[in-house]
Amino acid sequence: MTRNATTVPDHRPARLTAELGGPFAVFLIGARVNQPWNVSAWLPVFRAMPRMLRELQARPELGLLGGQTHGGTLIQYWRSAEHLHAYAHARDHAHLPAWRAFNQAARRHPGAVGIWHETYLIQPGAYETLYVDMPPFGLGRAGTLHPATGRRQSAQGRLTGPPTDVGAGT
Repeated sequence: MTRNATTVPDHRPARLTAELGGPFAVFLIGARVNQPWNVSAWLPVFRAMPRMLRELQARPELGLLGGQTHGGTLIQYWRSAEHLHAYAHARDHAHLPAWRAFNQAARRHPGAVGIWHETYLIQPGAYETLYVDMPPFGLGRAGTLHPATGRRQSAQGRLTGPPTDVGAGT
Protein backbone atom coordinates (compact mmCIF):
# COMPACT_ATOMS: atom_id res chain seq x y z
CA MET A 1 0.00 0.00 0.00
CA THR A 2 1.36 3.41 -0.97
CA ARG A 3 0.94 6.39 1.25
CA ASN A 4 0.74 9.90 -0.22
CA ALA A 5 3.13 12.28 1.49
CA THR A 6 2.42 15.96 1.72
CA THR A 7 5.00 18.66 2.22
CA VAL A 8 4.84 21.90 4.09
CA PRO A 9 4.71 24.94 1.77
CA ASP A 10 8.12 26.40 0.85
CA HIS A 11 9.90 23.18 1.77
CA ARG A 12 13.39 23.18 0.23
CA PRO A 13 14.73 19.64 -0.23
CA ALA A 14 18.38 20.55 0.18
CA ARG A 15 21.27 20.88 2.60
CA LEU A 16 22.15 24.57 2.70
CA THR A 17 24.23 27.03 4.66
CA ALA A 18 24.00 30.82 4.86
CA GLU A 19 26.69 33.45 4.76
CA LEU A 20 26.67 37.18 5.13
CA GLY A 21 29.66 39.17 3.93
CA GLY A 22 31.29 41.25 6.63
CA PRO A 23 30.36 41.78 10.26
CA PHE A 24 26.72 42.11 11.30
CA ALA A 25 24.57 42.31 14.43
CA VAL A 26 21.97 39.87 15.71
CA PHE A 27 19.23 41.48 17.77
CA LEU A 28 16.79 39.43 19.84
CA ILE A 29 13.81 41.20 21.37
CA GLY A 30 10.72 40.05 23.17
CA ALA A 31 7.98 40.90 25.59
CA ARG A 32 6.14 39.08 28.32
CA VAL A 33 2.71 39.93 29.67
CA ASN A 34 2.88 39.85 33.47
CA GLN A 35 -0.65 41.12 34.12
CA PRO A 36 -2.95 39.63 31.45
CA TRP A 37 -5.98 41.40 32.92
CA ASN A 38 -4.34 44.81 32.38
CA VAL A 39 -4.81 44.87 28.59
CA SER A 40 -4.54 48.65 28.28
CA ALA A 41 -1.03 48.46 29.75
CA TRP A 42 0.45 45.79 27.45
CA LEU A 43 -1.55 45.97 24.20
CA PRO A 44 0.24 49.13 22.95
CA VAL A 45 3.59 47.34 23.32
CA PHE A 46 2.44 44.56 21.00
CA ARG A 47 0.87 46.99 18.53
CA ALA A 48 4.03 49.08 18.20
CA MET A 49 6.27 46.34 16.78
CA PRO A 50 4.37 45.75 13.49
CA ARG A 51 4.62 49.49 12.71
CA MET A 52 8.37 49.41 13.24
CA LEU A 53 8.77 46.28 11.13
CA ARG A 54 6.77 47.77 8.24
CA GLU A 55 8.96 50.89 8.38
CA LEU A 56 12.18 48.86 8.44
CA GLN A 57 11.08 46.61 5.58
CA ALA A 58 10.13 49.63 3.47
CA ARG A 59 13.47 51.35 4.18
CA PRO A 60 16.35 48.87 3.70
CA GLU A 61 18.89 51.69 4.04
CA LEU A 62 18.05 51.75 7.77
CA GLY A 63 20.05 48.53 8.09
CA LEU A 64 17.64 45.70 8.87
CA LEU A 65 18.70 42.72 6.74
CA GLY A 66 15.90 40.40 7.79
CA GLY A 67 14.22 38.71 10.67
CA GLN A 68 11.36 36.63 11.90
CA THR A 69 9.22 36.03 14.95
CA HIS A 70 9.05 32.83 16.97
CA GLY A 71 6.57 32.83 19.81
CA GLY A 72 7.29 35.94 21.84
CA THR A 73 10.77 36.47 20.41
CA LEU A 74 11.75 38.49 17.36
CA ILE A 75 15.12 37.62 15.79
CA GLN A 76 16.63 40.35 13.61
CA TYR A 77 19.80 40.60 11.54
CA TRP A 78 21.25 44.10 11.14
CA ARG A 79 24.01 45.39 8.90
CA SER A 80 25.73 46.76 12.03
CA ALA A 81 25.17 47.72 15.65
CA GLU A 82 25.53 51.32 14.48
CA HIS A 83 22.53 50.91 12.17
CA LEU A 84 20.51 49.38 15.01
CA HIS A 85 21.48 52.17 17.42
CA ALA A 86 20.77 54.90 14.85
CA TYR A 87 17.29 53.50 14.22
CA ALA A 88 16.53 53.14 17.93
CA HIS A 89 17.40 56.78 18.61
CA ALA A 90 16.11 58.49 15.45
CA ARG A 91 13.39 61.01 16.21
CA ASP A 92 11.86 60.63 12.74
CA HIS A 93 11.30 56.85 12.93
CA ALA A 94 8.73 54.69 14.74
CA HIS A 95 10.91 53.27 17.54
CA LEU A 96 11.66 56.32 19.67
CA PRO A 97 8.01 57.43 20.08
CA ALA A 98 7.03 53.82 20.89
CA TRP A 99 9.84 53.56 23.45
CA ARG A 100 8.77 56.80 25.12
CA ALA A 101 5.14 55.62 25.20
CA PHE A 102 6.24 52.32 26.75
CA ASN A 103 8.18 54.11 29.48
CA GLN A 104 5.19 56.32 30.30
CA ALA A 105 2.88 53.29 30.45
CA ALA A 106 5.41 51.39 32.59
CA ARG A 107 5.37 54.23 35.12
CA ARG A 108 1.55 54.17 35.21
CA HIS A 109 1.29 50.36 35.34
CA PRO A 110 4.50 49.00 36.91
CA GLY A 111 5.12 45.34 36.17
CA ALA A 112 2.25 44.88 33.70
CA VAL A 113 4.53 43.92 30.84
CA GLY A 114 8.20 43.04 30.67
CA ILE A 115 10.43 43.62 27.67
CA TRP A 116 13.93 42.42 26.92
CA HIS A 117 16.54 42.51 24.20
CA GLU A 118 19.99 41.12 23.48
CA THR A 119 22.47 42.30 20.86
CA TYR A 120 25.30 40.17 19.49
CA LEU A 121 28.08 41.48 17.24
CA ILE A 122 29.13 38.82 14.74
CA GLN A 123 32.43 38.79 12.87
CA PRO A 124 33.10 36.91 9.62
CA GLY A 125 34.15 33.34 10.33
CA ALA A 126 32.68 33.43 13.85
CA TYR A 127 29.37 31.72 13.01
CA GLU A 128 28.07 28.80 11.03
CA THR A 129 24.63 27.73 9.85
CA LEU A 130 22.99 24.62 8.47
CA TYR A 131 19.50 24.16 7.06
CA VAL A 132 18.38 20.70 5.97
CA ASP A 133 15.04 20.46 4.18
CA MET A 134 14.03 23.89 5.49
CA PRO A 135 12.60 27.01 3.91
CA PRO A 136 14.78 30.12 4.26
CA PHE A 137 15.08 30.63 8.01
CA GLY A 138 17.11 32.81 10.36
CA LEU A 139 20.32 34.02 8.77
CA GLY A 140 19.26 32.05 5.69
CA ARG A 141 16.56 34.68 5.14
CA ALA A 142 18.93 37.61 5.63
CA GLY A 143 22.11 36.30 4.02
CA THR A 144 23.04 34.29 0.96
CA LEU A 145 22.19 30.58 0.83
CA HIS A 146 24.75 28.12 -0.54
CA PRO A 147 24.78 24.34 -0.94
CA ALA A 148 26.52 22.78 2.07
CA THR A 149 29.21 21.13 -0.04
CA GLY A 150 33.00 21.35 -0.19
CA ARG A 151 34.36 23.42 2.70
CA ARG A 152 30.74 24.20 3.65
CA GLN A 153 29.95 20.51 4.21
CA SER A 154 31.03 20.42 7.88
CA ALA A 155 30.53 22.82 10.77
CA GLN A 156 34.31 23.10 11.13
CA GLY A 157 34.68 23.98 7.44
CA ARG A 158 31.93 26.58 7.64
CA LEU A 159 33.64 28.17 10.65
CA THR A 160 37.18 28.17 9.26
CA GLY A 161 36.62 28.88 5.59
CA PRO A 162 36.38 32.45 4.31
CA PRO A 163 32.97 33.69 3.16
CA THR A 164 32.90 33.80 -0.63
CA ASP A 165 29.98 36.14 -1.21
CA VAL A 166 29.43 39.64 0.09
CA GLY A 167 25.99 41.12 0.66
CA ALA A 168 22.50 39.94 1.39
CA GLY A 169 20.06 38.11 -0.77
CA THR A 170 19.14 34.59 -1.60
